[in-house]
Amino acid sequence: MLGISTTIVPQQASAQGGAVSFQVFYDNLSPYGTWVNSPEYGYVWMPNVAPGFTPYATNGYWVLTDEGWTWVSNYSWGWAPFHYGRWYNDPSHGYMWVPDNEWGPGWVTWRRSSDYYGWAPIGPGVSINVAYSNGYNVPNSQWTFVRNRDFGRTNINNYYVKSSNNVTIINNSTVINNTHIDKSRNVTYNSGPERAEVEKRAGKTFTPVAVKESSKPGQNLSKNQLQIYRPQVQKNSTTGQKPAPAKVVNMNEMKASPQKANQPAKQPQSQPQHTTQPAKKQPAPAQHNPQPAKQQPAQPQHNPQPVKQQPAQPQHNPQPVKQQPAQPQHNPQPAKQQPAQPQHNPQPVKQQPAQPQHNPQPAKQQPQQPPKTNPPQNPGEDKNPHK
Repeated sequence: MLGISTTIVPQQASAQGGAVSFQVFYDNLSPYGTWVNSPEYGYVWMPNVAPGFTPYATNGYWVLTDEGWTWVSNYSWGWAPFHYGRWYNDPSHGYMWVPDNEWGPGWVTWRRSSDYYGWAPIGPGVSINVAYSNGYNVPNSQWTFVRNRDFGRTNINNYYVKSSNNVTIINNSTVINNTHIDKSRNVTYNSGPERAEVEKRAGKTFTPVAVKESSKPGQNLSKNQLQIYRPQVQKNSTTGQKPAPAKVVNMNEMKASPQKANQPAKQPQSQPQHTTQPAKKQPAPAQHNPQPAKQQPAQPQHNPQPVKQQPAQPQHNPQPVKQQPAQPQHNPQPAKQQPAQPQHNPQPVKQQPAQPQHNPQPAKQQPQQPPKTNPPQNPGEDKNPHK
């Protein structure tokens, strides 16, 4: 009975799928993303996903089925974009999906080395013969690699190799060209690494999962069966009405839209503004220095006042008159420090002569003190002769 049911369901799906057009993609994927009118590819779909999304790497894993290594996505909409059509990486908006009518376990190109398995999405318009040859060059950053022993894990996303190693791995790997022909659908695809080879390298056994048709959009893996919706899709509707999304955004409108255009617009503009603000804050010492440079002439005017205050300190120093020579010893040190500030000292250089003007005043005060002390000494000498 299982064999009969398994045979009947695909026939029913094929019968139902005979009338299915691209409208099935337009209607079922609209709640999960945005349909964009691309000048190059027509209607393309951009999913609502977190930054860093990569097809056949984010939120899913590879499972060995009777169709080959099949990508099982954890996204509810994964039944469509990972098994029909192709992905391409738009430089402004990230990965976008181009619909097509051929079903496959995963439209990727494969590579192997002595230590790694890797895969990368096949771009739109690339034929199978080219995609599975050495002549197809995928950008290095779009490859995903894992060690042989980790291939086939359900949590494979935890074992991806750093993309910085991609170039070395690619240069030491070869293309896997394990083509499989689905005669019922007239489709040729790459089924991925050979089962026996993976089991040998991974050191474990893989039991192929049966792919079972589902009557409604979605996919579910349970009890060694992958139930997935995969109708036979026609590019044009049999009713004569051209399929189209209910809501479409033009690519130019996306670039000019507030959310898309302002982000790049704000980032180049806001960054200069932020750079200028820190530039004003960082050079602010520099820009404020020129202003203090202009203020320094005003500071020399203020400096003379502290210069007068400095002699006021020497007035306290005369009491320790013997310490005044100690200050000249300190003065040479500021004198050495003044050369250390040659740019600021030219202005205080004018202040140094101001100090000698104050020094004469203590100089006049010193001679006034000796005369006062000499008279008491002379009378003492006078008293001696009278004696």
